[in-house]
Amino acid sequence: MKKNKTPMEDWIVKRTGLISANQKSLSTYQFKKLVEVFEYAKANGAFYQKQFVDQDLREIKSWDDFKLLPFTTGADIKKNPFSFLCIPQQQVDRIVTLNTSGTSGKKKRLFFTEEDLLKTVDFFDYGMRSLTDSSDRVLVLLPGQAYGTIGDLLKKALARSNTTCIVFGLLTDLDAVAQVILRNRINCIVGIPIQVLYLSRSKAECFKQIEKVLLSTDYVPKSMVAELSHKFRCRVFNHYGMTEMGYGGGVECEALNGYHLREGDLYLEIIDPDSGSPIEDGKYGEIVFTSLKRIAMPLIRYRTGDIGAFSTDLCPCGTFLRTLKKVAGRYANRIRLDHDNYIDLSTFEESLLGDENILDYQVLIKNNSVLSIMVNFYNQNRLDQKISRVKEILVAHLSVNKKDNVRIEVEQGNLCKPDQMVNSMVKRRIIDLRKEECNG
Repeated sequence: MKKNKTPMEDWIVKRTGLISANQKSLSTYQFKKLVEVFEYAKANGAFYQKQFVDQDLREIKSWDDFKLLPFTTGADIKKNPFSFLCIPQQQVDRIVTLNTSGTSGKKKRLFFTEEDLLKTVDFFDYGMRSLTDSSDRVLVLLPGQAYGTIGDLLKKALARSNTTCIVFGLLTDLDAVAQVILRNRINCIVGIPIQVLYLSRSKAECFKQIEKVLLSTDYVPKSMVAELSHKFRCRVFNHYGMTEMGYGGGVECEALNGYHLREGDLYLEIIDPDSGSPIEDGKYGEIVFTSLKRIAMPLIRYRTGDIGAFSTDLCPCGTFLRTLKKVAGRYANRIRLDHDNYIDLSTFEESLLGDENILDYQVLIKNNSVLSIMVNFYNQNRLDQKISRVKEILVAHLSVNKKDNVRIEVEQGNLCKPDQMVNSMVKRRIIDLRKEECNG
């Protein structure tokens, strides 16, 4: 069945003023904007004045020249976020303080003008047209009560196409959400993967009316997509983005084959995480982006820590836009136990969340030879059997178990309410007690 072309293509062509709708013309446009943002950031931001002290605008004549520029990291922002500001602070309309996975230390602060936020509304408007139209009724299970939050921007975007949108916020009350779904005839949900999965398993009767789901903010397990698709016959779309990008980065089209990016506003690269060198399309590496039009806080060659790759094939929808394969996790969650053994959070996501008895789980590394898995089940019936089943699943999926020097401990967790499950936008992670003991 032929797929409709992503609405992102016409939007990008129109916004960039491309004479020809092809990758060559877009690449020329992006390079022009990269040179402009380099000049703007160096002239107006203290961080980039220092970062590019040895670089001259006249030396950036090609993509190869651009890819020699130093990277920006999250640690740079934490150290002094105000040094990234390129406008007076009183002109900032939205400040976002990111909750990190740690409990101490400096936090990232990100700054936006109203114009920066409206660019995201534009992206959400056309990105959502891949899955919704004015006949749909959308429930957003993301923060949205305050100005400039992701839910607020989504609601403004959907209003442009006269699509009904109700912003509930994060999942804290299953019964209340179920009532909203039934009362408002909701047929599309936007939310955090683990929360949407919990809702579908706990309120299956009302979830049966959901036709489309857009998952965002964290890794989306293939096992979860398969469950929602087969059990409820939902079409499950993925969105890739982060607050540093201005929330939105890319979204899947009807082909459900990877993300089409907001290439008029962002330029993405894939690099080798160790050497920093470019990686060819088709191979996985670290995603790096440059914001092309940000006013308050442009970021140049920002290392996301996310694992991704560009597809070498054209999307079945027929667009000339590049397709970013579905993000495969984060390098921070690919952790070495000893010289031979690694574990990756995505392995736990795929294996454990595919078991419908499990509500949530947490992985702790106690030392190089002990993995502690705290598992929260939907009910306490036959607990010993369920714990044994979890051990079997992990033995089957974790390569570390091929060696006898790694022991897996599985215990019942103490998570008992949905509002204790994921009550923030913090990405899920493996807790490495070895590091925390050293830092403490």
